[in-house]
Amino acid sequence: MSRKLARETAMTLIYQMDLNNSKASEVLDNFFENNDTEFESDDVEYIKSCVSGVEENLNMVNSYIEKYLKSGWKIGRISKVDLAILRLGIYEMLLRDDVPPKVAVNEAVEIAKKYSTEESKAFINGILGNIIREIKDNA
Repeated sequence: MSRKLARETAMTLIYQMDLNNSKASEVLDNFFENNDTEFESDDVEYIKSCVSGVEENLNMVNSYIEKYLKSGWKIGRISKVDLAILRLGIYEMLLRDDVPPKVAVNEAVEIAKKYSTEESKAFINGILGNIIREIKDNA
């Protein structure tokens, strides 16, 4: 499995957590028990780290999303797919040393192209681009 597929898997599990109001441990256990795909140990570690990391840092991740939403928008207005993509992208940008922020943004946009709408890729790129600028300004 490639990092790209591992990233997509992590996004879908983050989506499931939100959709079913489940804990990361439940979603991960269910996925790995019921999936026939052979995963490399690095991919399993990455998926578990991202899904658990988003859950553990959800308030911080959501605060970044809310900070850059258009005036009057609330996080509940964002589609659950876009929210999962944003949460994974922000987690990677801020808390994973092995993923450069620009790569996290590019990969999030690619996932949006595959799983969401045409408008979503621009929306996700805009939110994550603002966070990159904030990171650079604070560095």
